[in-house]
Amino acid sequence: MAYQPATHPTLYFIGVTTTSSSIMKVFPAWAAHLGLANAVLNGIDFPIHADPAAYREAVDFIKRDPLSLGALVTTHKIDLFAAARDLFDEIDPYAQLMGETSCISKRGDRLIAHAKDPISSGLAIESFLPADHFARMGAEVFAIGAGGSTIAITWYLMQAGRGANRPRRIIVADPDAHRLAEIRRIHGTIGSDIAVDYVASSGDANDRILAELRPGSLVINATGLGKDRPGSPLSDAAVFPEGAIAWDLNYRGDLVFLRQAAAQQGRGVTPVDGWTYFLHGWTQVIGEVFAVEIPTTGKEFDALSDIAIQAAKG
Repeated sequence: MAYQPATHPTLYFIGVTTTSSSIMKVFPAWAAHLGLANAVLNGIDFPIHADPAAYREAVDFIKRDPLSLGALVTTHKIDLFAAARDLFDEIDPYAQLMGETSCISKRGDRLIAHAKDPISSGLAIESFLPADHFARMGAEVFAIGAGGSTIAITWYLMQAGRGANRPRRIIVADPDAHRLAEIRRIHGTIGSDIAVDYVASSGDANDRILAELRPGSLVINATGLGKDRPGSPLSDAAVFPEGAIAWDLNYRGDLVFLRQAAAQQGRGVTPVDGWTYFLHGWTQVIGEVFAVEIPTTGKEFDALSDIAIQAAKG
């Protein structure tokens, strides 16, 4: 790819179908609100599991170009980090632990890899999960997809500091044995007493696991299906447990998983889309890259949400 030197302070969005994302309309409105004069957002699209050389080329360009200030990375968080790890001058503790980077920033001539998902996923979870949900319900977590988001989400929910408000059991399902091995390795560093099952799954296996979950369980679509690729990790015959919370990390696309959950609201199933996760994911990165303080709750955060909603409609 031929990269052109940035002419304005630039944040890159490294994804799969970046032009379809609401952030392309939202970022200019946020930049004006936050006083980020002349800041621009540019998308860089790679196919899933792209050539490592392509990731290295993008990271090296950002590192060397003065007005290229950083990037938000989706989908490619693990692959990009593995390919370009040696190009970073600093790697934050979360990135070290998770083996991924969702945020690239610069301080002076130093390029820094951050993993922001443990922070943004926790903020998103607390925005919709009822108080003491796991302690009250004895609920489980079924995470479909073993990528960076699931690593961060499960890490957050397994923390001993949550006391009794942790899942009774976590099931992580993915067809990729390497990714299952990696998340198992990371979970092993936590030293948690929560039981975790790692399942090499297909659609039928996902349906069977779903049917065996306890009431109130949190079911997460972390596969990208419904956004980067059409479809759902569940079949239309899948039955959610009573009172389940169905969290799709997507907020755009065909959102089949959410439609499947909404069809079972008579069983007390609550569908939750990825909008709040999107907000926290982006504001955490923007704050880091442009060195601005962005609140995570309250009137200012609500104002950013309102701005985003209005901009996305435009």
